[in-house]
Amino acid sequence: MKRLIDLFIIIIVLIVILPLMIPVVIILLLTGEHYVFYLQDRIGKGGRTFKIIKFATMMKNSVNIGSGEITLKKDPRVFPFGSFLRKSKINEIPQLLNILIGQMTIVGPRPLTPKHFNYYSDQTKETIGKLKPGLTGIASIVFRDEEALFDKSGMDHEAFYQKFLSPKKGELEQWYFNNQSVVTDLKLMFCTAVVILNSDSNITYSLFKSLPRVLEK
Repeated sequence: MKRLIDLFIIIIVLIVILPLMIPVVIILLLTGEHYVFYLQDRIGKGGRTFKIIKFATMMKNSVNIGSGEITLKKDPRVFPFGSFLRKSKINEIPQLLNILIGQMTIVGPRPLTPKHFNYYSDQTKETIGKLKPGLTGIASIVFRDEEALFDKSGMDHEAFYQKFLSPKKGELEQWYFNNQSVVTDLKLMFCTAVVILNSDSNITYSLFKSLPRVLEK
């Protein structure tokens, strides 16, 4: 059922948005480093690695400079147009192709790089390994302003991710695993749309009373 819902939604969305993506492709070809897509290794179902597809928003060699795999607020490696794409989440749209070929689903745990995936506990890795990664998910909604948390932490970015973000994201993904259903997925799709339009919205906790309040700990 989940796969059928994915295909139904994705095919409709692709038909609608493909013409609207032509200006994005043209602008990316004419600005930044003149490339359109960014591919990166992520961990998928069963611990298998796949290439996630995004619109390019940063310097090609960004992973080897600055804060590495972590993107900060006002990160100098992000191009001006890339900043718009990231804020609007348009940069995530090419992942519809990952969903179409079966590597991802619309709602599920957000796929991490091998380095950050290995910060999870063994139990969390096992749990996430049973699910397809999602275009959106509970952890990405709750930690939608992750970049601001890095700025406020005052810690080394990787240490902060490993000691603070990773266990809390793991707690949220475990909650999703225990509460997954078509209704939960539809609610999370709705929450995603709301927080893109209003990043200060607290709708997620309004709809899911049992959701761990990880940012209050």
